[in-house]
Amino acid sequence: MLMLVGTVPINGQEVYIGEGNIVNNKIAIGNQVFPINRGTAAMIAAACVVCKEYGLPRPLCVVSGDIGLGEGSAGLYRYLRDYIPRLIPQIMALHYIMPNWYYHDEFIRAVMSLRQKPILIADAGFMYVAKMSGFAPKYDIFTPDLGELTYLADGEAPHPFYTRGFIFHMEDRVEELIKMAYQEENAAQFLLVKGKTDYICRGGEILLKIDEPDIPELEAIGGTGDTITGMIAALVCKGLSKEKALEISAKANRIAGKLACPTPATQIFEIITRIPEALDYIREI
Repeated sequence: MLMLVGTVPINGQEVYIGEGNIVNNKIAIGNQVFPINRGTAAMIAAACVVCKEYGLPRPLCVVSGDIGLGEGSAGLYRYLRDYIPRLIPQIMALHYIMPNWYYHDEFIRAVMSLRQKPILIADAGFMYVAKMSGFAPKYDIFTPDLGELTYLADGEAPHPFYTRGFIFHMEDRVEELIKMAYQEENAAQFLLVKGKTDYICRGGEILLKIDEPDIPELEAIGGTGDTITGMIAALVCKGLSKEKALEISAKANRIAGKLACPTPATQIFEIITRIPEALDYIREI
């Protein structure tokens, strides 16, 4: 079972759980619908599109509302801690939940107590607390951008805001930052570092670089990194190796962006709808 987890920016602290589906250009989870703009909703939408494309079961989605006060995030952590042993997911993709070391540690210990540990995929938004807690090596995949990679490379920073200046200004030295992140034990087994060039890494070794097609307009569109995480999760659910899922997701995201003919006004859902076409294109080459 594929489980997708994260918060959405709405009032209310209720935890919503149910199969994810796209209805009228919105994400439906049970009787609740959420706009697809960026963040958790964009991740879920991309995963739903890929699951539908390959005839996979709909992902189980667990989300809560949080507008920055933290109560929705706390409730979501507690729900995961208490119900993971009953749900027993095979793959978990986690988006932003407000960082809380105590609750995260309870969650990860519940995960590690399962007979078979699920594949853990952390979008950059959840990667923060995974690194802060010291449990980064327990994760299978992180998807940072270059700025977030500098945080992983800094062994002392407790939060991205405190990334030391000399590291923060090393963004043009990507391969060195990747090695530092692994040396500090702040990285998952695999990294997909997103940028003008995408780097796919395993254990500090760069496996592949992807830089085509280059679509500068995508930089202005919120959610284009979130879609990568959703695609990765669904492709791993399909049975692809982690390395292959990372490669296809990075390529398909770029191709879907190109097919959408983006401008700064383009919305992320316009790109998500192009994912099946992008996957078809990759299968043909």
